[in-house]
Amino acid sequence: MPSDAQLTLDSVSEGSLRVRMAGEWKIGHPLPSSSEVVNRLGETKTGRSVVFDTAELGEWDSGLLTFLISVSDFCAQKGIHVDLTGLPEGARRLLALASAVPERAGARKTEKRVPFLQLVGTNTLEYVSGGLEMLAFIGESLLTLAVFVRGKARFRRVDFITTLQDCGAQALPVVSLISVLIGLILAFVGAAQLQMFGAQIYVADLVGIGIAWEMGAMMTGIIMSGRTSAAFAAQLGTMQVNEEIDALQTLGISPMEFLVLPRMLALILMMPLLCVYADLLGILGGATVSVAMYNLSPLEFYNELTTGVHLIDFGIGLFKSVVFGIIVALSGCLRGIQCGRSASAVGAAATSAVVTSIVMIIVADSIITTLSIVLHIR
Repeated sequence: MPSDAQLTLDSVSEGSLRVRMAGEWKIGHPLPSSSEVVNRLGETKTGRSVVFDTAELGEWDSGLLTFLISVSDFCAQKGIHVDLTGLPEGARRLLALASAVPERAGARKTEKRVPFLQLVGTNTLEYVSGGLEMLAFIGESLLTLAVFVRGKARFRRVDFITTLQDCGAQALPVVSLISVLIGLILAFVGAAQLQMFGAQIYVADLVGIGIAWEMGAMMTGIIMSGRTSAAFAAQLGTMQVNEEIDALQTLGISPMEFLVLPRMLALILMMPLLCVYADLLGILGGATVSVAMYNLSPLEFYNELTTGVHLIDFGIGLFKSVVFGIIVALSGCLRGIQCGRSASAVGAAATSAVVTSIVMIIVADSIITTLSIVLHIR
């Protein structure tokens, strides 16, 4: 049976402190603390030197080295001589290697408390700088669209077709599921209240206007934020890490035209189509609940829907979807181009793209809805 680590301190002639170590000094076993030696050296007036006795020392690993380094550092600070001749040869070599390169001043990270006003000022400047960068990126995007309208934009058509497919056909399953469920939820919530007054027929108006004005475009935009905006940020961020965007600039190719423009065009084209699709499925989900649970016939639901909902309602939703598509594309591309040069920066860029696009979608939706009501568009 291996014995536990043991530590014995003896005073010897000429003011030396002898440190005897016995047993196994290995991590995972109970080890004596170096504070015993430090306290003994601090309490006695002897201890002008320290010698080690390891005649009874068994197996050892970095647990012994940690103890020795702690004692050696304390002795170096107090000017106490340390005699290492009693240590195993391997331990002496490792100690020499550990002390070969001294720690660089300032290398150890220390916590520094930042004053509150300085923290507020720093964050404010960061937000202002980020806002200016966003405005500059939006301006460059508008100029790139103008170049495209003149027919002088340079980008690969295959990239545009691929992005079109990713933003359109491949997004249909999740858009279908979310749209049907949103229609079901609106019908459930509305009918449960309207039934108290015997007015469950107006569920058709509630579902139709809610889907056409708000939920169809907004839910599609949020889905594309989590699905497409994050993908754009990750793609461009990876290109930034691999210095591919720098290579395009070196070749005289504008990243805005080659990378941002096809993604923005694809979302501008696909978002209205996805919005129309989401509107139809949402209304279908609401009609299913109304017919199956609240004794409305399909014809009654249809007649009330056509009476209460007009084309202008769907037009407002389509306009919102175009705006949301631009927001999703610009948010993803902006965060991707702003990405740092590490893998963690790519993940942070994808997260920031999703957050930015969702926040901007909600802000834009509130502005458009408010203007529509104030201007009496409906």
